[in-house]
Amino acid sequence: MVARPSRVFVVGPLAPHVAGFRSELALQGYRPLALTCQLRVLAHLSRWMAGQGLEPAGLDTERIEQFLEARRAEGYTLWTSPKGVEPLVRYLRSCEIVPPASVPPPSAVDLLLDEFRVYLLNERGIAPSSTTSYLHVARLFIHALPGDGGLRELTAVEVLGFVAEQCEVHNPAYIACGVRSFLRFCHLRGLTSTPLAGAVPRVANRRRSKLPVSVDAATIKKLLQSCDRRSAFGRRDFAVLNLLARLGLRAGEVVAMELGDIDWRAGERVVRGKGGRRDRMPLPADVGQAVAAWLSHGRGSPACRNVFTRVRAPRRPLTSAGVSALVSAACRRAGLPEVNAHRLRHAAATELLRAGANLEEIGLVLRHELALTTSIYAKVDLACLVPLARPWEGPRP
Repeated sequence: MVARPSRVFVVGPLAPHVAGFRSELALQGYRPLALTCQLRVLAHLSRWMAGQGLEPAGLDTERIEQFLEARRAEGYTLWTSPKGVEPLVRYLRSCEIVPPASVPPPSAVDLLLDEFRVYLLNERGIAPSSTTSYLHVARLFIHALPGDGGLRELTAVEVLGFVAEQCEVHNPAYIACGVRSFLRFCHLRGLTSTPLAGAVPRVANRRRSKLPVSVDAATIKKLLQSCDRRSAFGRRDFAVLNLLARLGLRAGEVVAMELGDIDWRAGERVVRGKGGRRDRMPLPADVGQAVAAWLSHGRGSPACRNVFTRVRAPRRPLTSAGVSALVSAACRRAGLPEVNAHRLRHAAATELLRAGANLEEIGLVLRHELALTTSIYAKVDLACLVPLARPWEGPRP
């Protein structure tokens, strides 16, 4: 069989699947040149399979590696790694044209961590991002166990030794929370003979001992001006920066925003916050215009429902790490020191305080569950703090 889309001839067992693969690439936002390159990879793979007398059902992971070796041997320098053929292989597997990737049977550690993951998500209601962190710490802890890695005879001394060692290279609060949660799970499941979660020392909470670090209005203005709104990248970045700095959204809340969350007529949007919480909040007209510009002239029509996606193919949803990278890139364009996305949330709260909003109103905008969380911003309200300051009675310096 022979097919000729985009001037690429395809012969062999994969020829019937060219049109479907081409449509999938177009749906993911691949531009014509990149789409043609992927079709050429398909054509080469199909020719190689024909020469090997191989049907699609026999194209397993080992055969794909053999094809890549043959491609490199023929002098190809592009698309010669598993990542290079990933779009094609992913499509063929999604259509059940080729067998799924062979997965080794799960080990006892994998089964235990999977049970821990289900416990965190379903019984504790931990957010997926925090669950991933706890699983990483739990894996480190299991691999550090002495002997055969058994938990039954685990002692508090061994727990303290692990925590002390890991705190030298990781954030102490990150390690302590992960280990404590894992040990609590192990005791509930009967894997440890004694409750050892209490053996993990508490980490001093110094978050409220310092002023919240913010950025001023002039810096925010420079960040917004650094976005070239004539391009899709600039329109997306401008909308995201407005949501962070004007509305005080977290990076995870930006990436979780879906098309159906915005009520354009009412001027409102739904914020998907921590722990599955959803809040209906107002959407200022200028911020709404920035989001609408991205949706109309930049986002395209990928299959996902997320408001913010990658600009380049494949058009997958933007991630929290992508938001942080976006903010860092804006700082570099503006010639400013790099700040993280959460710093812009502090900027929104500080600007509200300067405009005369009280702490309760700021807590509503930031969607804090506890008033104590918002109280940190009282430290930056210097005008209200001055009358509380007692005069210095000691000698003048």
